[in-house]
Amino acid sequence: MERKVKHSYDFKLHCVEEVLRGRSAISVASEFGCDRSQVWKWVVLYKRGGASGLVPRSNRRYDVDFKLKVLKAVEKKSLTLDEACIKFDISCGSVIRSWQRAFTEKGTAGLQGRTKDSPELMAFKRRLKTSAESSTKEELLLENESLRAEIALLKKLQALIQAEESKKRKP
Repeated sequence: MERKVKHSYDFKLHCVEEVLRGRSAISVASEFGCDRSQVWKWVVLYKRGGASGLVPRSNRRYDVDFKLKVLKAVEKKSLTLDEACIKFDISCGSVIRSWQRAFTEKGTAGLQGRTKDSPELMAFKRRLKTSAESSTKEELLLENESLRAEIALLKKLQALIQAEESKKRKP
């Protein structure tokens, strides 16, 4: 399954070429409706790896040691998330931010990621399955009750209309 890509390779390359021709990243970004920091990131990727640096990559898995190395570099060298992404060839800053959150909450165990049969994942699947079954039953009962109320209302309305018509017929 391929990743969803917001900007095409050709679009990124065109933006980079505009910046390399001498235009500012701000003007290119505002003209093409994207973020200037993103344009700068594309320029850096292009300078590092040529045009192939702009090709979308599939999702990658990182081991715990690599994640710790990145987090330490961000903390000790005061790197921004974008700088760390460029330095360590990571797709976006939100990846590092999620590592920071996981490390803060669970330590190095939080950086290990979930396996297919992890207890946490299995428990989540069980909860999801039981809640889906019970919510389906509850939804059906509520819908049934609602339909009965609607039928009762329509019957009363019909009776009122008939009573009104019979009054009009009798002078």
